[in-house]
Amino acid sequence: MNLKRTWIIARKELRGLASEKTILLAILLQLFIALFSSFLMVGLSAMYDPSAYGRVSGVQYGVGITGNDTILPGLLEDNPSFVPYEMDLSVALAALKERKLAAVIWAGGTLPDDNGPVTLTLYTIKNDIQSAVIEVKLKETFLKYEQMLRDIRKDRITEEPIPLRPYRLVTTNTFYEFIYGLLIPLLLFMPAIISAGLVIDLITEESQQQTLDTLRTTPAALIEIIGGKIGACLILIPVQACLWLLLLSLNRILIANLAEIILLVTLSSFVVILIAAIFALHYQDRTKAQFIFSTAAVILLLLALAFPNNPLNLIALLAAGSPAPYHGAVLLASAGLCLILTIIVRVVVRNSSRV
Repeated sequence: MNLKRTWIIARKELRGLASEKTILLAILLQLFIALFSSFLMVGLSAMYDPSAYGRVSGVQYGVGITGNDTILPGLLEDNPSFVPYEMDLSVALAALKERKLAAVIWAGGTLPDDNGPVTLTLYTIKNDIQSAVIEVKLKETFLKYEQMLRDIRKDRITEEPIPLRPYRLVTTNTFYEFIYGLLIPLLLFMPAIISAGLVIDLITEESQQQTLDTLRTTPAALIEIIGGKIGACLILIPVQACLWLLLLSLNRILIANLAEIILLVTLSSFVVILIAAIFALHYQDRTKAQFIFSTAAVILLLLALAFPNNPLNLIALLAAGSPAPYHGAVLLASAGLCLILTIIVRVVVRNSSRV
């Protein structure tokens, strides 16, 4: 295979990407996420972990309280996030509908020191961001209320409860879980899916537009034509990966082991691109190849996620500065798989050239 002719074809395909609006929009979307990751992190991390809403401070919410409970109003007054108002249920619900209140709590007829169960009903506005914040913030108050009820009724316990203590306390951090466990792997592997779909389009369009025979009349061999198309899609991977990591670093997100991350992403993406190229060469029809590849990609992703040493986990560990001891073996295995798939592509191309 002549590398010079392959590079010429790759440059031609790269220049042609400027007219692919779908590809450019997908890249721009990833660019926006990486560029404004610190800004988007607030909303996205709240979706990832709704308890993040509870950290919203500086705002007071009016809460209507109905019923004859005597403990709950005092608990809400102690919380700086709430301003409680005792009123009738119908008046409170009307105020809630007009957004004069953020929530309404109805306490059942059972008093805290009665024998029956205590029931609380929370009314909020449906499908509203403020309601999500209210629910998370009220959870802490309700837990205190529950503990006070337990203290009031503890004399009724006839048997001593068995205390359960965890072996070790597990602390979580939503920021690190979201950034290193979700955002970075998503940004780095999305280009692989985009490039795989692109290589299918580049290969199948030659057959569907009947331009492949014209290309065969040029000095370039078929394997050089296919290699140029695959190379053009592969070049996009490290370029985008470096750009995303740079933008994340500008957003004050520390990324460790940059070289290992880019190498792992490139090798893993090369595997995906080669698989897509094999489907495109075999079916020579865009719709069939895209459908089969999408199905195979989902299956491969689920199989990969079943193992703890999958590339997504390795990327998260490398970025966080805690590389797994087996990441070198995974890199070698990825390189070996790339070599095997490259040989398969050459065989498929050789068989196609005989047709």
